[in-house]
Amino acid sequence: MITVSATIILVSVILIGLVFALTNGLHDASSVVATFINCGAASPKQAIAMASVFGLVGAVLGGNLVADAISELINLPTDTALLTIIFAAIFGATLWNLITWKLGLPSSSTHALIGGIIGAVIVSSGVDNIVWGWSQLIGENHEVTGIVKVIAALFLSPVIGFVIAFLLEKLSKLLLRNARISINRRINQLQWIIVAGLSYSHGSNDTQKIIGIFTLALAAWSGTAIEAAPLWVRGSGGLVMFMGTLLGGWSIMKTLGRGIFDIKPLHSLNSQLSSVTSILGATLVGAPVSTTHVVVGGIMGVGAGDEYKMVHWGIVKEILVAWCITIPLSAVVSALIYTITAIIFKVV
Repeated sequence: MITVSATIILVSVILIGLVFALTNGLHDASSVVATFINCGAASPKQAIAMASVFGLVGAVLGGNLVADAISELINLPTDTALLTIIFAAIFGATLWNLITWKLGLPSSSTHALIGGIIGAVIVSSGVDNIVWGWSQLIGENHEVTGIVKVIAALFLSPVIGFVIAFLLEKLSKLLLRNARISINRRINQLQWIIVAGLSYSHGSNDTQKIIGIFTLALAAWSGTAIEAAPLWVRGSGGLVMFMGTLLGGWSIMKTLGRGIFDIKPLHSLNSQLSSVTSILGATLVGAPVSTTHVVVGGIMGVGAGDEYKMVHWGIVKEILVAWCITIPLSAVVSALIYTITAIIFKVV
């Protein structure tokens, strides 16, 4: 067995975590601008640049509620043994992100991270050390917390996005039934404002997940609790997410912008409005959600609201399958990584 210092493991966690943030930018930021680009409201360079800037602002100014929710998912002492668990969790999530990005599947970075945490904790410390939240839910206060809170947010947010988008599409079609085609120019201009808000909400929610992991790793390394993430942690997560956005996940953009439904300017605007409402609402209550899933829900909603038969439901089924398998598969990958790491290395 090879002896490794806790500082090396901490550095490894931060480096892999930054790669995770990069892949998160590739995945979810691609979702933010997919309809914006494909309906002709902006060029890819314009859309990516704007999403990057506002996503970075959201990462720095987005608060700590989502980060706190992530760091409170496990019930383990904050000592050096926790570093190896965090390393395996983030490594497994990053591998899954890279695989799905390469395949062009709009998978969820949040699902991958939650799966990674579950797998690493179970194999290292047992099922009881995960804060599942079932006992709190059925208790006297009916508190929604732990994995229950995360899973509920992950699955409800795209449903909420779908419903809002569906209703917006029906309402806007009614109000604009006699409008001239020239109105698309105004709609495209309005999208710039909405996408800026959507990019901010993406940065404020998604970046907090990796910030929560970094804060937990720093606490495990130092042996003391950390109330709020240091500015350098927040800034570095935001900057790397910024870089991931700039690189762009073009295959994912194609799937979301054209694969599900033939997006027009009004469809794009309605899906964006539904997405930003759902994500900002989740951030305000400290619930980590998947930007990709919310955007997909919005696109499905406008498609169903406009012309149900024109939605490519086969593509939707593939995306749903990817959603369902992400948590268990990333959990298995992280469990294997932890097992191998624990056999080879001893952290001191």
